[in-house]
Amino acid sequence: MKNIIYKSYLLLGMMILASCSEDFLETQPLDKVSADAAWSDPALAEAAIFGAYSSLGYGGFEDNGLANITDQSLFTHAGRFNEVFTQGTETPGSLGFTSATYKWDDMYAAIRKTNIAIANLPETDFEAEVRDKLLGEAYFLRAYYYQQLWRFYGGVPLIEVAYELNEDYKVPRNTFSETADFIIADLDRAAELLDQKETGPGRASKIAAMALKARVLLYAASDLHDGNKVSAASAVLGGYSNLELIAYTSGDQNARWTAAKVAAKAVMDAASGYKLDLAGPVSPEEGKQNYVSVYLGGKSTVGDASAAVELLFQRVHSADYKQEDIWPLGGINFGLNNGPNGYHNWSTNTPLQLLVDDYEMMDGSKFDWDNPEHAKDPYADRDPRFYATILYDGADWKPRPSDVAPLDPVNQIQTGYYEGADGTINGLDTRSSTIENWNGSFTGYNLRKFIDPNPALADNLSNAQEIPWPFIRYTEVVLNYIEACIETGEEGEALAWLNKIRYRVGMPEVTDMGDALVERYRNERRIELAFEEHRYHDARRWLIPEETVGRPVTGINIRASLKPGATPHEPYRHDKDVYDYTYKVVNNTDKEIRVWDDKMYYRPIAREEVNKNDLLIQNPGY
Repeated sequence: MKNIIYKSYLLLGMMILASCSEDFLETQPLDKVSADAAWSDPALAEAAIFGAYSSLGYGGFEDNGLANITDQSLFTHAGRFNEVFTQGTETPGSLGFTSATYKWDDMYAAIRKTNIAIANLPETDFEAEVRDKLLGEAYFLRAYYYQQLWRFYGGVPLIEVAYELNEDYKVPRNTFSETADFIIADLDRAAELLDQKETGPGRASKIAAMALKARVLLYAASDLHDGNKVSAASAVLGGYSNLELIAYTSGDQNARWTAAKVAAKAVMDAASGYKLDLAGPVSPEEGKQNYVSVYLGGKSTVGDASAAVELLFQRVHSADYKQEDIWPLGGINFGLNNGPNGYHNWSTNTPLQLLVDDYEMMDGSKFDWDNPEHAKDPYADRDPRFYATILYDGADWKPRPSDVAPLDPVNQIQTGYYEGADGTINGLDTRSSTIENWNGSFTGYNLRKFIDPNPALADNLSNAQEIPWPFIRYTEVVLNYIEACIETGEEGEALAWLNKIRYRVGMPEVTDMGDALVERYRNERRIELAFEEHRYHDARRWLIPEETVGRPVTGINIRASLKPGATPHEPYRHDKDVYDYTYKVVNNTDKEIRVWDDKMYYRPIAREEVNKNDLLIQNPGY
């Protein structure tokens, strides 16, 4: 496959060069020449489709993850990088950080690629199997990119043609409902075309189209997008004179929840997840390993390869930064980006104490700092997913790099400050470390999830990690189904599936009903899908961002003093028999200020986009 793509791009380049006249002023636009070439040969057409995939970027494996504007994590670098958004000061003329995976102009550039494919593929004389597969992928990708715009901006202009130079680009926004219907229609068409087609990892499939449709219907049914409920909840949104751009202003919300439930169940019946058929909870250690296997996606020697069944649509990664298969961006070293500085890594997306506190105790009760036993040993007896997701003080981890190994021969995370024979010992993974302290976490935690725990892979030296990014996984669909069941009054069915997810990770079953079930479900979704780019959207969908993502960021300050008569370890190692540990939650407002303003429910459309298209109506509050 790789050779075909390389040759395709080379051939495209040769065609472009050959088309040039002596007078460069008469040269045809390069995209037009490329398009003419692409639709004459199946290999070139496939290369063009691969170009449309490239706009997916690294998915959630970017340096500055979406979690960093939620109550999950803090971005360590570049000062107050996200505060234009998190402080509520974003304006159309002064945008906060906006990822290319949902940025307005980037998404429309990607949509243009799919529109070209959708216009040209039906006119080719390709074998039907090849043509339909490529066309199905084009419909899926167009739906995915519109879904990104829809989630962040509301209703958007629905463009179905590839505009050429000097055409009139001024198009008004479609309503929220019209945009949702368009996306769903594209996904239905994609599922039809991709039925019985083998596309392979990283490429769209019938199941992927069905799963994305289930997500879109879940969002459509949510309170944020019900005109009556959002008007009652927010004066800013309710007072918007174009409410139809961000919500349904008619129709039955319960019918929308039913549609979301049916769509999710169709996916669950057509596919299968990983170990979701258990009759009771596994052991905590097995639960931790099951969760690790799920997020490793079958791409690590220390995980269960069969867990790859969870991935319904993924961003594949190669072992290096070269072009591989359909992903021109190649691989990414997520471990280097996010591992602790004491390993010569960069501590980029660091978990907040807010998230750590939301992991339940092993018995299913809430963690509580006011409980003396909890406060004394806050990392004991927690949900196994905590140990699989977070690197905390005293956690076992990979072998240290050779130059650091003499300082930590037992390979434990050190994010505290410890009493030694000659004064305080600064943990190797702190901002006061002797090892690259500028890369240390401000919160006292590092991310473990999505980092390959294979001890043979040194994150600071190797680009060998091949862990895929889960755009959509089976358990998300199950959680969508649970939410829809709760909303339609089928609490027994919701509980049955919620407990299946808990059994897999070793957590006890729950029996909550009513509001308690809603609360339990929301926390379960928060924990299960941590760092998978759902929390930002979920908090908004549920109309609870002020009490969640708008909270001040918190971390932990850890101190260890010697027990009476004890001798300190040299070099230091975590030992509860030698040290008394104290834990103090600290507010990190000096690192980043966070507030919530209801205009933040939607991102503003950039002023330059409005200047180009004066038919665009700005989002509420801007």
